[in-house]
Amino acid sequence: MQPTERQLQIVRQQIGREPRGIEAIAAQTPSGVPLVLQMRSLIDDKPFPTLYWLSSKDLSVEISRVEMTGWIKRFEEELQEDAELRDTYMAQQKHYMEHRWELMRPEDRQRIETLGFTKMFNEVGIGGIANWDKVRCLHMNYAYHLVEPNVVGQRLDQEFQMNELAPEF
Repeated sequence: MQPTERQLQIVRQQIGREPRGIEAIAAQTPSGVPLVLQMRSLIDDKPFPTLYWLSSKDLSVEISRVEMTGWIKRFEEELQEDAELRDTYMAQQKHYMEHRWELMRPEDRQRIETLGFTKMFNEVGIGGIANWDKVRCLHMNYAYHLVEPNVVGQRLDQEFQMNELAPEF
């Protein structure tokens, strides 16, 4: 959904600057406050492989607290030990990459090919991560989860009740 002027004003406040590269509001509160932005893959001829950007300050603060606990390292260890979890996580990384191509504007796809970024866009997953055995940036993983449920977001909901927060901003 295209952002309204009111939503763009909220996004400016959320991120503290003029937003660039927004394609759509991918997730929002019932009152219309943006939570997740769908981003363009190419901004000023620079690659931007992050399809979904968490704009909610409230969620960002809570997720930063989780990151400070060392949760990512523990989850990465679990990925190495649990083949089913790893397979699910890898499949979700692949889906994210494919979905990014599907949502990409044709002119951005063409320009990415012209600029030589195709290989990168075929290799990086959530948050621009190339090593899919790792987790990069819970914020981007959770943004993706709010659009399409994934194992990282599900675990954050289970362990930290992220889904029970009522973000206002």
